[in-house]
Amino acid sequence: MRVIARKTLRDFYEKHADSKASLEAWFHEVSAAEWRGPQEIKSRYPSADFLPGKRVVFNIKGNTYRLIVNIHYNTRIVFIRFVGTHAQYDKIDATTI
Repeated sequence: MRVIARKTLRDFYEKHADSKASLEAWFHEVSAAEWRGPQEIKSRYPSADFLPGKRVVFNIKGNTYRLIVNIHYNTRIVFIRFVGTHAQYDKIDATTI
């Protein structure tokens, strides 16, 4: 999968250094993946939540952080829509971000 945009992850872990290893691991795993649908994600990430609009919420670093992506399975592109703390996540509407 192609992840757009890695810079979003970098910007976040520059402010939250403890998230770096987890976000980099996620990035490398997803870059090597070839997901064709939600069931393939769920088998690797059982705690992932699926939202309308092909959005997926991943728990990062033991659910300390949340990452929302929009996945276009047909073009194999993962768009990062949000990365933040749990408190920041609670303040947004994950279905529209």
